[in-house]
Amino acid sequence: MPTDAQELKETLLQTDPEFRRLYADHRDLDTRLLELANKHYLTESEQFEEVRLKKKKLQLKDQMEDIIRRHRASSQAQATHG
Repeated sequence: MPTDAQELKETLLQTDPEFRRLYADHRDLDTRLLELANKHYLTESEQFEEVRLKKKKLQLKDQMEDIIRRHRASSQAQATHG
């Protein structure tokens, strides 16, 4: 059972399709935000996109953290009952 946070993330990436999808979406948003950050000037629509992407990225992170919490709680419950 993984105890380290990074180990747990790696395990979830291998075993949990929802976590894997959220992680990939989060990474894609990171890539797009980096593209926007590297521009010298953002149009008004790009500024709105940047704000929207940052909010979506936070939502994805929250969802991933929920999965991690549920997994830890489940693992702890199994450890105390098993």
